[in-house]
Amino acid sequence: MQKWMVVVVAMFGMMVCAMDRVYATDSYDKRPQPTSERNWQIGINPSYSSGNFGTTTTNEFVYVPLSIRRYFRDGDVSLVIPFVSVTSNGTATLVGGQPIQTLPGRCLKKGGTEIDTDKPECLALLNAGQGVAGQTAQKVTNSGLGDIILRGRYYLVEERDYVPLIAITGRLKIPTASEGKGLGTGALDHGYGIEISKLIGEKWLAFLDGGYNFIGNPDGVELQNQYWYDVGAGYYFTKNLLASVYFEEYRALVPGLVNIRDFFFAMNYKASAAWRFNGGVAVGVSNGAPDYVVSIGTSYRF
Repeated sequence: MQKWMVVVVAMFGMMVCAMDRVYATDSYDKRPQPTSERNWQIGINPSYSSGNFGTTTTNEFVYVPLSIRRYFRDGDVSLVIPFVSVTSNGTATLVGGQPIQTLPGRCLKKGGTEIDTDKPECLALLNAGQGVAGQTAQKVTNSGLGDIILRGRYYLVEERDYVPLIAITGRLKIPTASEGKGLGTGALDHGYGIEISKLIGEKWLAFLDGGYNFIGNPDGVELQNQYWYDVGAGYYFTKNLLASVYFEEYRALVPGLVNIRDFFFAMNYKASAAWRFNGGVAVGVSNGAPDYVVSIGTSYRF
């Protein structure tokens, strides 16, 4: 019965799911977690990111997601409820927790502060409340509830000999973040993905993930759908301490902008059957990515 519940949720996610990329620091998530008397997990994973996204203005984001997860024999289901804080002049926002440039550099007049309101597409892209037509777009800070995310995963192929572990994933982003405050797009996103990982020997872990996200369009704005992938490797210093590094790429949502590319470094420590701790740093290597992201988190399984 539990197996079919996971299948239904995963398929639902693949049909009506969404991107929630937040530079996930828990590499243990890529491996099955055996069911036991501890089949629930609650966690918190705050992150801070900063970047100018190809403009002269630095945008800052604080993302504090509270996650509730239910493990099954062949997968898991999670609900993520985030608190967010955005300091921006409207050139960037959060899409499912990921900092994204929404205002192309061509929409900023000389000097990089005033919005070119003579271009209708720039007015449409400018987040409500982040600038006034004909005036300088000053940076402001807004905070509140972010986009709630529902995601599911089903392990399709079990790892054995030379066969890797293969899982399908689904995510649904519910637009609960305020578009007017620049905390989100106000539109529902959905997508699907696949995760492939293989333990090499006793210490090394290789993984490759990818997927496609259908991005909802805010009023008057047409955003591109988004393909994404990451490739990386991990090393177990002990059976409870894992270090990993990823290269990630996400398609830009606004046509003509540079894709998001970064390297992500993470450490994960399993302190006990109940407690886990993780942390990570991402370094952007393209104008479309934040300059850096720092995150730290913990989770309790019960």
